[in-house]
Amino acid sequence: MFQLRILSNCVLHQLNSNGKLFLPLITTASDLHTSQSCLKKSLAEIEVPRFTRHNNVVFPPQQEGEERRPAFVCHFKEKIKYSPDKMWYIACLIRGMSVDQALIQLGYVAKKGAPFIRDTILEAQEMAVKDHNVEFKSNLWVAESFVLKDIVIKGMRRHARVRMGRVEYKYCTYFVRLEEGKPPKNYYWTGPQTGPEKLEEYLQSLRYRKISSSL
Repeated sequence: MFQLRILSNCVLHQLNSNGKLFLPLITTASDLHTSQSCLKKSLAEIEVPRFTRHNNVVFPPQQEGEERRPAFVCHFKEKIKYSPDKMWYIACLIRGMSVDQALIQLGYVAKKGAPFIRDTILEAQEMAVKDHNVEFKSNLWVAESFVLKDIVIKGMRRHARVRMGRVEYKYCTYFVRLEEGKPPKNYYWTGPQTGPEKLEEYLQSLRYRKISSSL
């Protein structure tokens, strides 16, 4: 009776927080403790309202002669049944690319998480044109692309000789920010790119280095 009462409280808490019914199969006290730990808020659930709040920012009017402020849109997709460690590689792949190039590259990625990222970018494109006054949906580039760990549902696996092993079913949340305009030439590295430029930078650092205990 005590276990059923705690179970009903857990279900009510899950309904109030997410609006969805999550009813795990509870047979032992260890399963009850596991189900209660699944109801804790993850880092992704805390970060979602902070990230989408940028879409509601109202900027002041720009002055005459001031450079045009590019539009941007923030979007996310939560509760993706995929490991955040594996999704991180796909999210890093498309950073700094134009939207069209990112969609093309995601079509060649043979991983389970690539379609989720593709759908999120397409939804963000529609939001940019519909709600953020972006004239051309292809005139966007991926300014931010990252993933955070979501809920982890813990289960048990039967092993030989009445032994049990723990299984973790991991979920993740993907975040993307599209910005209007053309992508930068060097997204990850803002320094010199050619050989002579790198040599000149190295020589300049040698000229201005400080040698301690010298004249």
